[in-house]
Amino acid sequence: MMQNMNIGLSASQREALAKGLSRLLADSYTLYLKTHYFHWNVVGPHFKSLHEQFEAQYLELALAVDTIAERIRALGHEAPGSYGAFSKLTSIKEETHVPSWEKMIESLVQGHETVIRTARELIPLVNEAHDEVSLNLLAERMDVHEKTAWMLRSTVAA
Repeated sequence: MMQNMNIGLSASQREALAKGLSRLLADSYTLYLKTHYFHWNVVGPHFKSLHEQFEAQYLELALAVDTIAERIRALGHEAPGSYGAFSKLTSIKEETHVPSWEKMIESLVQGHETVIRTARELIPLVNEAHDEVSLNLLAERMDVHEKTAWMLRSTVAA
């Protein structure tokens, strides 16, 4: 961590923000991995549309994890980047077997909702620090995840 950083946030604020954003990064990366896994392994009557939908989602998540990690770095902290670190920080359950396409959608909806909750939990801290950059990042991420969860739910709605 740089000692002489002066961006209008105290060292303790930057540390707390980086820790919270690291949880968001871990959730986002875990969701990325799960979505990619499902993209590779989906089968069934909706194969083509789900395969394409999952691909669009994991590509978006790949960009998102980079943005989140870069924000952590801009705050003067190292971004976590190992499976071990992510597994300790994430709230998203890992998939160890290939579920049905319906269960894939259910699992992804839960994952997106988890990311939303993690982002939302950071808002009081971000507001207290007057960190508009992180606030914008959180708002953007929540918007994407809320829309994605809605689209996934709509895939199985009767």
